[in-house]
Amino acid sequence: MDTRPWFAHYDKGVPHTIEYPPIPVFRFLEESARKHPEQPCTIFKGAQISYQKMNAITDQLAAALADLGVKKGDRVGVFIPNTPQFVMAYFGILKAGGIVVAIDSRYTPPEIVHQVNDAGVEIVFVMSNFYKVMKAAQPKTGVKKLIVTNIKETLPPVLSILFTLFKEKKDGFHAQLEAGDLWLQDLLAKYKPEERPKLDIGPDDTALFQYSGGTTGVSKAAEATHRNLVANALQIVSWMTNAQSGKESVLMAIPLFHVYGMVAGMLFGISSGASLVMIPNPTDLHDVLSNIKKYRPTVFPGIPRLYNAINNHPDVIAGKYDLSSIKACISGSAPLMRETKERFEKLTGGKVAEGYGLSEAPTATHCNPLLSVNKTGSIGLPFPDVDAKIISLEDGVTEMRVGEIGELALCGPQVMKGYHNMPEETAIALRKLDDGKVWLFTGDIARMDEDGYFYIVDRKKELIKPGGEQVWPREVEEVISAHPKVLEVAVAGIPDPLRGEAVKAWVVVKPGESLTDEEVKEWCAKSLAKYKVPRQVEFRTELPKTTVGKTLRRELVRQHLEAENK
Repeated sequence: MDTRPWFAHYDKGVPHTIEYPPIPVFRFLEESARKHPEQPCTIFKGAQISYQKMNAITDQLAAALADLGVKKGDRVGVFIPNTPQFVMAYFGILKAGGIVVAIDSRYTPPEIVHQVNDAGVEIVFVMSNFYKVMKAAQPKTGVKKLIVTNIKETLPPVLSILFTLFKEKKDGFHAQLEAGDLWLQDLLAKYKPEERPKLDIGPDDTALFQYSGGTTGVSKAAEATHRNLVANALQIVSWMTNAQSGKESVLMAIPLFHVYGMVAGMLFGISSGASLVMIPNPTDLHDVLSNIKKYRPTVFPGIPRLYNAINNHPDVIAGKYDLSSIKACISGSAPLMRETKERFEKLTGGKVAEGYGLSEAPTATHCNPLLSVNKTGSIGLPFPDVDAKIISLEDGVTEMRVGEIGELALCGPQVMKGYHNMPEETAIALRKLDDGKVWLFTGDIARMDEDGYFYIVDRKKELIKPGGEQVWPREVEEVISAHPKVLEVAVAGIPDPLRGEAVKAWVVVKPGESLTDEEVKEWCAKSLAKYKVPRQVEFRTELPKTTVGKTLRRELVRQHLEAENK
C-alpha cells in the first residue's frame, strides 16, 4: 500500500499504518478511568459522571447481567437516547460478554419486533418514556425482561426535583413497571464492581449488531467485532492530530444508537479520555446551542443538516452564541455542501471535514484532512490501513483508472464479519478479488482523483435512466442546492411512460423565500444536460430522513406513486 497516492496528502503526524492492540473495546473505558479518573466521562444537564465512576457502574452492570443469565455471545438491546445511561448499558453489556443491539429511539412497535427477533434479543435496556412502546412490541418477540432507567437518575438534585414535579405525570417518565421488569438503579444497588464476571473476551468476538438505516431496503445487522471497533476508533484518533488526551470534549448531538455517533463520537471520545456532552434530541437547537455555550466542546461530529440548521438559527445569525470552542468537525451520513461548510467554519473558526463510512465498516473509512487540503465535494482520503478501489460496474472485478466511475470497494481492519443470518447478502458484500484479499463492496458509485481523494457519485441502486441515459441524483442535487433560495433538495427517478424513468426533484425553500418549478428548471438548465433537468419539481416543507440525516429517496418515490394512484 505504500504506493497509494493518498498518503502524500495526509496531515503531518497521521501514520500510514497503526498498531492495533488485541483488546476488547471496553478496555478504552478502563484505560481512561486509570489515566483520567476524575475527568468527566459524561456531562448531561449539568450532571457529571467521572471516568472512574462510569467504569465502576459498568462493572456493576456486567455483574447484574451475568446474574440475570446473560452469557458470552448473547444479544442485549439498548433502547435509550443520548444520555449517560446509553454509555452505562453499552459497556455493561460488553463487559458481560454480550453483544450490543442498539435500537433507534424513534422506532414503532413493528420496527422493534423485526429487529429484536432478528437479533434474538431477550433483555432490553429501556428509557422509561419508551417503556410503553417497548411493552407494546414485547408480546410478539422473545424479549423476557426490560431493565428500565429514568432520565432524572442522572440529573443534578435540583433539576431532578423539578423534573419529578413537572415532567413525570405529563410525559410518563415514571412508568409503573410490570412484573418481571427491573429499575436500573435497583439493579445497581445489588452488585459491587468486583463481582463483574471474569471472561475471556478476545478481539475477534462479536461486540455489535449494527442495523443499517434501511435507506435502500430491508434493514440488515452488520456484525462488528471488538477488533473492528477498536481499529476504527484508533483510526479516528490518529486522524485528529490536534486532539489531546484527556483535554477534549465531544458534543454528542448525533444518535448513539447509530454507528456514526457510537464510534466517531462515543468511542473516539472515550478512547481519548474526552468528556461526552450529551444531547438527547438534536432537533432541539436551543439545547444544542446552550450546551455549546456552557461546556465549550472542542469536537463536534455531525451531519450537514445539523450544521446547516445552526448556520440559519436566528440567534446564531444575531451573534448571541459563541461557537469558537469548536476546532474539529467530521461531517458524515449525507453530502456536505460548500455553503454549509464555509459558513460553519466562519462561525466557529474550526475545520469541518467531510468523511464517509457505513455500518459495515463499522462507521468511518475516509475523511478529508483537518489541516491540509480539504476538497469540497470529496469524502477525502482513506484512513490508515484502509485500502480502496474503484471496481468496474460491468464485470465487478476490473479496477478502474483515475477519474473513472465504478463501485467503491474497501479493505481494512474495521470491515465487518458479515451480515447476521444473511449468508447470500454477505457473499455479495464481501468478495475475494484476484489479489487474495476480501473486499467490502459498498454499493456506492464513486471515483478517485489523481491525489487519492474519493468522490461519491451516488448509490448503485438509485441510478436514474431517462430514455437510456444515466443520471446520478447527487449531481442534480448539488446543482439545485447551490440556488440561493434552496434549503434542501432530493432527487430521484419516477416512472415515465415515454422515457421509462424521469428525473424529479423535491425542494425545500429557505424561510421567507419563494420559488417556482420553472425557476428551478431554468437554474438546472444552466449547468446540466437537458436529460438531467428535472421533469417535475415538488415543493415540500421538509424531507423524510433517517435519524442521522440521510434523505429517504425511496420514501419520496413511494409517496409520489401513492399520490399518482389516487
